Amino acid sequence: MRTAYSVETVRAAERELMARSPEGALMQRAAAGLAAACADVLGRVYGSRVVLLVGSGDNGGDALYAGARLARRGAGVRAVLLAPGRAHAGGLAALRRAGGSVVSDAGGAVGLVEQADLVVDGVVGIGGKGGLREAAVPLAEAAGRGRGVVVAVDLPSGVDADTGEVRGAAVRADVTVTFGAYKPGLLIDPGREYAGVVRFVDIGLGGRVAGGTGSAGSPQAEALQHADVARLLPVPGAESDKYRRGVVGIAAGSARYPGAAVLAVGGALRGGAGAVRYVGPAGGAVLARYPETLVSERGPARAGRVQAWVVGPGAGDDAATVGEVLAADVPVLIDADGLRLAEVGAVRGRGLRGVPTLMTPHAGEAAALLGVEREEVESGPLAAARELAARYEAAVLLKGSTTVVAEAGGGGAVRVNPTGTPWLATAGSGDVLSGLGGSLLAAGLSAVDAGSVAAYLHGLAGRFAAEGAPVAAEDVAGRIAEAWRSVVGAGV
Repeated sequence: MRTAYSVETVRAAERELMARSPEGALMQRAAAGLAAACADVLGRVYGSRVVLLVGSGDNGGDALYAGARLARRGAGVRAVLLAPGRAHAGGLAALRRAGGSVVSDAGGAVGLVEQADLVVDGVVGIGGKGGLREAAVPLAEAAGRGRGVVVAVDLPSGVDADTGEVRGAAVRADVTVTFGAYKPGLLIDPGREYAGVVRFVDIGLGGRVAGGTGSAGSPQAEALQHADVARLLPVPGAESDKYRRGVVGIAAGSARYPGAAVLAVGGALRGGAGAVRYVGPAGGAVLARYPETLVSERGPARAGRVQAWVVGPGAGDDAATVGEVLAADVPVLIDADGLRLAEVGAVRGRGLRGVPTLMTPHAGEAAALLGVEREEVESGPLAAARELAARYEAAVLLKGSTTVVAEAGGGGAVRVNPTGTPWLATAGSGDVLSGLGGSLLAAGLSAVDAGSVAAYLHGLAGRFAAEGAPVAAEDVAGRIAEAWRSVVGAGV
């Protein structure tokens, strides 16, 4: 699992390690890792043209020392100083000794940046807030349109390390070399998009970054990997039957949107539960596509025993069914129309009673629930998911370019989903995800685990189904089993 820590936590761990290490040792470790990554990107270092964008902080020092290492291997290295009087003195001296040169006029360096084989972004460190300063913007733009590969030091300049937010101009990196610990902004869009491929360099922080106390020393975000998902997937035992494996109820669809019910059932049938009960007006359409479904016309309370419910996809204005499901004493996943129809008090009351609830809004639905603009949710999904989880006392899976899952109450690390494809932004895809998540709830996973695993498998299935081309929601449902097998195979 990738775990990401706040700037405060990373800084504290760095201070502790620096107090026990020779002066400058951490910077030299970082510079060595950065130089190695740059050399890998270049392929042939000798004769290459390297431009360093150097700010006044330690990131600038890392860039200068790394540049000195590249210069000693025959690269032509030029450092553009955005704050000439405050550049790292030791790094500057090392670069000059290695044969590198310095450009103090940042305004005249645009052409150098455009023609470079490699541009190293050492403008702003992880403590930076807001977008790039005015003097750095033309250089960042030149790097974006230039011929060279852009490598960011620790974090692309202009990206908020704690949230991934981009408030103004920022560097778009092809590769980001991060030190000591992952930062949330590297895992969460829009920061994740700006970071490109992330390479981790161990500088010796080890357990120090995770050894703090309270929220400051705890991870702020985490991303599951194949092995983590494999451990969470429900596996039937020799004595399992369909009821022991869990039964998920689907209360979805309407005369106007029968397809939502079909897609949700399709996702649920592939999610690990032993059986799927369907309640709603789309029973005929569901049975025509999935004859193994247990269909009832008697409403959720009289449909038979279930271990979890999914409510809301395509439900229209059926508030009575939503209320009936929320009154059940089993885990519930609420999606789509159900989010609009669910009363805050009813959802929050479930959480306070210890009955798990998982809400799965997209950005527009989350914005409506929070009373803010959609753009605010999209620019700060971490904060939006936490706020919803606190307001409703429910786990929240916030769908988007980065899907995040926050635990009920909004505390703890937010799970960040690393799988997916932009082709998943298609009608009905969320209905499949809801059914899949509900099935995992019925199989016994916690709300956060069910949401995280569902998003992971759904994202993989989307990749497999799309393969670089448009994809339909039913295609995604049909590839869930393949995604499941790929995860289990990698976790063995």
